[in-house]
Amino acid sequence: MNTDHAASAPAPFDLQGVKRLPILISLLIGAFFSILNETLLNIAFPELMVELNVSAPTMQWLATGYMLVVGVLVPASALLVQWFTTRQMFLGAMSLFTIGTLVCGIAPHFSILLVGRLLQAAGTGLMLPVLMNTILVLYPPEKRGAAMGSIGLVIMFAPAIGPTLSGLILDSLEWRWLFYMVLPFAVFSIIFASIYLKNVSQPTKPKVDVVSILLSTIGFGGIVYGFSSSGEGHGGWSSPSVYGTVIVGGISLLLFTIRQLKVREPLMDLRAFRYPMFTLTALMLIIMMMTLFSTMALLPFLFQGALGMTVFASGLIMLPGSLLNGFISPVTGKLFDKFGPRALVIPGTVFLAIIMWFFTQVSVDTSKTVFLILHICIMVAISMIMMPTQTNGLNELAPQYYPHGTAILNTLQQVAGAIGVAFFIGIMTSGQRHFLENSTDPANPGQIAQAMASGVHNAFLYGLGFAVLAVVLSLFMKRVKSSHAPHA
Repeated sequence: MNTDHAASAPAPFDLQGVKRLPILISLLIGAFFSILNETLLNIAFPELMVELNVSAPTMQWLATGYMLVVGVLVPASALLVQWFTTRQMFLGAMSLFTIGTLVCGIAPHFSILLVGRLLQAAGTGLMLPVLMNTILVLYPPEKRGAAMGSIGLVIMFAPAIGPTLSGLILDSLEWRWLFYMVLPFAVFSIIFASIYLKNVSQPTKPKVDVVSILLSTIGFGGIVYGFSSSGEGHGGWSSPSVYGTVIVGGISLLLFTIRQLKVREPLMDLRAFRYPMFTLTALMLIIMMMTLFSTMALLPFLFQGALGMTVFASGLIMLPGSLLNGFISPVTGKLFDKFGPRALVIPGTVFLAIIMWFFTQVSVDTSKTVFLILHICIMVAISMIMMPTQTNGLNELAPQYYPHGTAILNTLQQVAGAIGVAFFIGIMTSGQRHFLENSTDPANPGQIAQAMASGVHNAFLYGLGFAVLAVVLSLFMKRVKSSHAPHA
């Protein structure tokens, strides 16, 4: 590899005497409440539409705008973590999140509420890259699995309890309490981190490439916005605001990629893909996010549209699996440290494919107990795959690629998430429409429920295809030792 164009190595930092656990706890507390807030508000949208007098497409900006800011900020995090210390990055991110939470809580109308959500998103967008990069610096490769498993617990546990917790709060309090109750914990996180969080890296302050930042913002922002908007009442893919932003985003990403391979100090060093296991990790992560969203996005439609369940009841059925996924993540992390990725990822992908096949067999007559068991099983399978795969890929990187590797993987999660939701909901809607077109009584509630089930079935077939592809890719995975030069 030509070192003239390599990512600049971070300045050495003395970690002797640094206590890892308080640092990890500081980061996890902040990450938990910032990620929790991603799913806390969605269930309150109907109430907010009435109180703030806005339409559903306008209200959806509270979700789309959040996703957009995170998608734009994560790529830039590779540069920011080299410009600022660990404490500066974390405290800055949590301060943004806390200010945004306060603004949301006191917002008199929709535009102020949206500003608060975007500030929250800015804090969240900077949180996970800082968390993952700090663990890569702080823990040696043989101990990273357990530490990354702790991240998995937070990533899955927080959004899992969000809708259920939100439903409980809204049963007795107004929507503003969704923010008021988070606020003291956010402030506590800042105070705790101010005391216990230590710097684990020395800023190198590489050159700021303004052109790369602009291309990254337009590229990732356009892709995330376009796919997120495609199913949100904007006219679908026939709307110029949807396909236009995706095309502009795609062209910008192509130019961004070309530029990253040419400049001396890239914003996001794509040479990390010269490490084969990291490349495999990126592919697996995209597939897993698509498969995950095939269930997370489709099951609520099936539960509420075909089975007639309430939002709260739907959340309760999906809660045990998501919670179990979070609690198992630290266990799979420790097993990864001991046995390596193949012992977890290969059985996990096979198990996932089997469960996805069972999902293709469900109907309106399937019992709630079966759905509960299937969801638990699929979340266990995902816990066996996600963090072990991610940890193994990052372990292969040389230290100078840590910020870039974490930024790449976190960006891919945002993009794959946006694409996954649009893709599977699009397939579901198409199948639903096709069923009703061939129905003798399309206005019949029973036929409408059957149409929803048919559309979800079609989408699950594609999810099964992604799961089978994951099985094939898992066979190529092998345990890596951290090195300082990429493989040829």
